Amino acid sequence: MQVAKFKIKKNDQVMVISGREKGKTGRVIRVIPENAKILIEKLNIVKRHTKASQKVKQGGIVEKEAPIDISNVMLICERCKGPVRVGKKVLEDGKAVRYCKKCGDTLEK
Repeated sequence: MQVAKFKIKKNDQVMVISGREKGKTGRVIRVIPENAKILIEKLNIVKRHTKASQKVKQGGIVEKEAPIDISNVMLICERCKGPVRVGKKVLEDGKAVRYCKKCGDTLEK
């Protein structure tokens, strides 16, 4: 099984463009390439009923982030201050970087 490569990485600022959390922004906690989903900090919160165990001493209702499909989010450009499409280009030194297609600024830190 081939796993796809995505232009969104861990710790990127993203904006949700569709679904119940539309218009909200957050930081990517985890990218799950096997099923093309991502976890965003404090977004898409769901309640899970957990039983007490060795790992979880206290049982009860736990709120946690649920995965969002990667196609429903866009990367935020710090210069444009909004969601943008992303491209890849190779610099003179041979390093590949992501760039904003709106302003042309690189998105790498």
